[in-house]
Order: sequence, then C-alpha cells, then structure tokens
Amino acid sequence: MGIGSFIKKQFIDVLQWNEDTDGVLAWRYPMADQEIQNGGQLVVRESQVAVFVNEGQVADVFGPGTHTLTTQTLPVLTNLKNWDKLFASPFKSDVYFFSTRVQTGRKWGTAQPITIRDKDFDMVRVRAFGMYSYRVINARAFFTEVSGTREVYTRDEVEDQLRGILMATMASSLGASQVPFLDMAANQALMAQQVKGDLTTAFARYGIGLDEFNVASVSLPEELQAALDERISAGMKGGMSADKLAGFTKYQVASSIPLAAGNEGGLAGIGAGLGAGMTVGQVIGQSMGAAMAPSAAPAPAEEPIEARLEKLKGLLDKGLISAADYDSAKAELLKKLIG
Repeated sequence: MGIGSFIKKQFIDVLQWNEDTDGVLAWRYPMADQEIQNGGQLVVRESQVAVFVNEGQVADVFGPGTHTLTTQTLPVLTNLKNWDKLFASPFKSDVYFFSTRVQTGRKWGTAQPITIRDKDFDMVRVRAFGMYSYRVINARAFFTEVSGTREVYTRDEVEDQLRGILMATMASSLGASQVPFLDMAANQALMAQQVKGDLTTAFARYGIGLDEFNVASVSLPEELQAALDERISAGMKGGMSADKLAGFTKYQVASSIPLAAGNEGGLAGIGAGLGAGMTVGQVIGQSMGAAMAPSAAPAPAEEPIEARLEKLKGLLDKGLISAADYDSAKAELLKKLIG
C-alpha cells in the first residue's frame, strides 16, 4: 500500500450518510482509526441531523446543509477537548446521523385489554387498534434517552419501547377522561384526540414527535361484548333498577318462548324459573303484549280474569304447562277475582 493510499484512508475529508438502509433512525459514522481533517466537510441532507459526541457526551448538533469543520463551527467540542483556537491537526470524535423523516403507517394495538372505569358498566376491559406516525425531533434527547452509542438503531427497536409507553399512557388517559365506552366506540376520533395529547407529552421526553394518531376500532373482550349485546337487545343501559329488572325478565321470557316449543316440557320449563308472585299467564300476556304494541302507544287495558282463566286451561289441555303450574296460576287469579 502506497503512502498516498495510507493517508487517504486515515484522514476523513467528507462525512455524510446516504441512508441506504430503510428503517434506520440512528447511524454512527465508521471511524476505526481514522481522524477528521480540520477544515473537512460535513454534509447533512434534508430530513437528517448530525451530532458530534465526545466520550459519550453530546457536543455540537448540525442541521441540514454543508458545514466546514473548524473550532468556530465546533465550539462545544473545542471546549470539551480544551483545544487551542488555532489548532490545525486532524481530530477524533464520534459522529452520529439521525433520520428526522416521518415514519408513517405504523400500527399499534392493545395486546391485552385495558381495564378502565365506566359510568355505564362500572368496569370494562377495552381493546383498541389503530395507526400512528412519528419522527425524531430532538436528536440530543433521542441519543441520550433512547439510541445511545450503538452503531445502528432501527425503527423496530424504538417501536418496542414506544409500544410500552403507548399502552401505559393510553390506560392513564382513558381512565382519567371518564369518557363512557359507548361514546368511545361511537366516536373514535374523540378517543384518539384524548390519547394523542397525552402521548405527545410522553414521546417528547425521548426526543420523538407524534405526527399522527388515530383509532381504527374499539372493542370489548368476547364475554363482555356478549353481555352488552344482550343488554342492548333488552333496551337497557346502566344498572338494574326494579323497573329495569322487570323489563329484563320479560325480555328473557319472550326470547325463550321460540326455544321452549322445541324442548321437552314446552313452556312448563319457563314457569319453574320465574320469581315468586309472577304466573305463567301474566308473563306470557304482558311480554307478548309489550312486544307487539308500538312504543308510543298507551298500555292496553288488562285482560279480564275470566278470559285469562280460559286461556290458562287451554294451555293445560295442550300439555304446554304442568298441572302444578295450572293450579298455582289458577289460585292466584281466583284470589284476585274474589278479592
């Protein structure tokens, strides 16, 4: 190897990063035993930042442009190394390049449901999924808090850390927002706005700016969704008051009638599950009447007891109720009739 090749190898005149690998956020210029030539050029492209680091301590930071490296353009490094202002020899320093391009279309999701308080359902476990975009906005903070002195730091590595921050922040912000689950599901933009504000603050600590954040879906675990579907079908919301409990019971009985016809014992099985004081004839008549009447129409007049007794006898003759059910219901109706 000639002396010309040796000198060319040992002294660096131009430092630059071509970003030839996708998904890299931080890259250390390979120095080996090389030194940077005094008066050399630093080329920082658009959507890049370059940072000089002396023994692990951040020194000078450069934005896009072509920079001539002298003591005047490297004031912090000059101070750290105690250089004379007129130094002329090559020098050593770690140089890191950071990509500040927006990382778009990144997916997020709750691997485990987040438990939050809810005014309608007391406690619910929520799952959510969506997309977000981010970029490095503070290279100094990103180096200190995230990437460190590694030769290469990738998008996948930073997103492993962001995922934990995102889940913790989401649980905290949703819990404090007191937005009911039904409002979250109906207005996902409302949920995204609430979470994005808190995430922006959390990401900023690490030198990362949250560019976009959206929520594509909000859901409950299957068992909770099934319970919610049942409650919605019954036209109910919130806790069970006495009136709501009665309405829910009617709904369950009405839902069971089509199934009971195909089961052994028919409607007799329904009567065994009713609460004290509610006869089979009352439940059937009230449930069917409520199902068929328009919601805005007034409640129909109560059917005469004599007619109800005749219908009850018809159910017994057809084998749809047991003799015990018939006797119990008959006694209840006669008691009302005689007073």
